[in-house]
Amino acid sequence: MTGPVLLVLAWHAASETGVLPPEVLAGPSTVISSAAGLITTGDLQAAMITSLGRALFGLALGGTIGVTLAVLSGLSRLGEDLIDSPIQMMRTVPSVALIPLLIIWFGIGEAPKVALIALGTAFPLYLNVYAGIRNVDLSLIEAGRALGLSRAALIRHVVLPGALPNALVGLRYSLGIAWLALVFGEQINATAGIGYLMANAREFFQTDVIVVCLVVYALLGLAVDFIVRTLERIFLSWRPAFSGT
Repeated sequence: MTGPVLLVLAWHAASETGVLPPEVLAGPSTVISSAAGLITTGDLQAAMITSLGRALFGLALGGTIGVTLAVLSGLSRLGEDLIDSPIQMMRTVPSVALIPLLIIWFGIGEAPKVALIALGTAFPLYLNVYAGIRNVDLSLIEAGRALGLSRAALIRHVVLPGALPNALVGLRYSLGIAWLALVFGEQINATAGIGYLMANAREFFQTDVIVVCLVVYALLGLAVDFIVRTLERIFLSWRPAFSGT
């Protein structure tokens, strides 16, 4: 916490001494005052709920697609032949570059925003789940077969649990990309959400409101990442891990 505290103190000092003009970046006291005003009117809470809903819906859609394709590709050589190469080609295309096509396909409502987030989040989950399945210890597979486990039981009790650590890592990556895609998505004719507040603030050069929105994006991302890390500790409690020295 020392680094962020020192950064805020330096920011405050630069604002108070005039080194950092308010038209370039508002000071911390102004930002806090603006945040309090937005909370009082309820605008900030409404924007947070809208943006969080978009991010989670897009993540759920993209995650479902990514995990499903990874399981099909990871468990079957035929699935790998049919799925992996197209996915590897598609993931090299920046999701942001698809915004014009998404607007043509889905219009300028909620659909292109959610689709952009889904596209961005599907690939990290696919890559990590696929790698997790293919990196399961072969000795565990052989032990399961020796115990007479069927293919379905082997997948359920050995392969998928073995891939879970990678899947959770992929989920954390996808969450980061979800917030990035959300920022871009909410620039597409948004009428609500944090991006909408930022767009309005940009028109009136309200740097304080823009900073408030950026902080909210960061805090929402941090909160969701904390939830995933908590899930890691719960579901991976069986796995010994290095915790630092």
